[in-house]
Amino acid sequence: MQHAASSAVVVAGWHRMSYSFGDQTYISQELEKHIRKLHDAVGNAVTQGRYIIFGAGSTQLLNAAVHALSPNNASSPAKVVASIPFYPVYQEQTDFFRSVDYRFQGDASLWKNYSETSTDRMIEFVTSPNNPDGQLNEAVLQGQNVKAIYDLAYYWPHFTAIPAPADEDVMIFTLSKLTGHAGSRFGWAVLKDEAIYQRMQSYLTLNTMGVSRESQLRTLQLLKVVLQGGKDMFEFGHETMKKRWEILNNTISMSKRFSLQKIESHYCTFFQKVREASPAYAWVKCEREEDKDCYAVFQAGNITGRRGSLYFAGDSYVRLSLIRSQDDFDLLLHKLNKLVYD
Repeated sequence: MQHAASSAVVVAGWHRMSYSFGDQTYISQELEKHIRKLHDAVGNAVTQGRYIIFGAGSTQLLNAAVHALSPNNASSPAKVVASIPFYPVYQEQTDFFRSVDYRFQGDASLWKNYSETSTDRMIEFVTSPNNPDGQLNEAVLQGQNVKAIYDLAYYWPHFTAIPAPADEDVMIFTLSKLTGHAGSRFGWAVLKDEAIYQRMQSYLTLNTMGVSRESQLRTLQLLKVVLQGGKDMFEFGHETMKKRWEILNNTISMSKRFSLQKIESHYCTFFQKVREASPAYAWVKCEREEDKDCYAVFQAGNITGRRGSLYFAGDSYVRLSLIRSQDDFDLLLHKLNKLVYD
């Protein structure tokens, strides 16, 4: 366990008791400064001249962005879409809040022709790299009334090549996929437009009155350690994920029963070389006609994944997570070998 002491945080019982910081905002200016430094060092997002806002993980920011991009009192609600396969929370959140200002309308590709001429607001979720298949996605829809929310949770050098810094209107990141500290519930959005920033800020103020100050303090300490380590964390993460992907690929390739997604190599500006795939997830397809429920096939082999239908791709797919402990990954391989060779 590296950097255990330097990344630790101790908070006195009397410290940080108020709702806001000294400048009467809910955002630590020191943390914001370190987030900008991190993106500059990694080269995965443009932050100069941009607004930054914090959320309780990226999950809270996703709906805050939908709210901010939706028109007020429009004759018809904004249409929210995403490209299949997509992260199910996009639909689940949009449906859950039941807003009169927006409705989830399914697969983005079905609306491509409509979006080019429509006067209706359309909001597209673009996940890059994509969850579950690790592809570097781009927006499908074009048009004057189309807005995109780029979910860049996995756009870090341990999960993907960084071809260029992202420079989109709305970009969302999360600590959970950067350092693995999912339980700290911290995410941030990088925004171009001040009006969108203000609307998201209002949403977050009414929703939770900002993000926990303890969470911000811990995130700040973690980012300091990441920055002090230079490329160390990313090199370790990339090598670990690359090896897992290679081993899994070799195992799956021994059988015609299953197949894995193909991920192209790209030049990475961070590592300054063309680098191999190192995705967070394996997107597995059951190729046999009789294996219509791929999830059930893996369950029978004592392997728990996530159903492809959760990502609207059908039950012939299953998602396996590679971002687990080494012991868990080794156990996955042991069980997968049995399944492949049976």
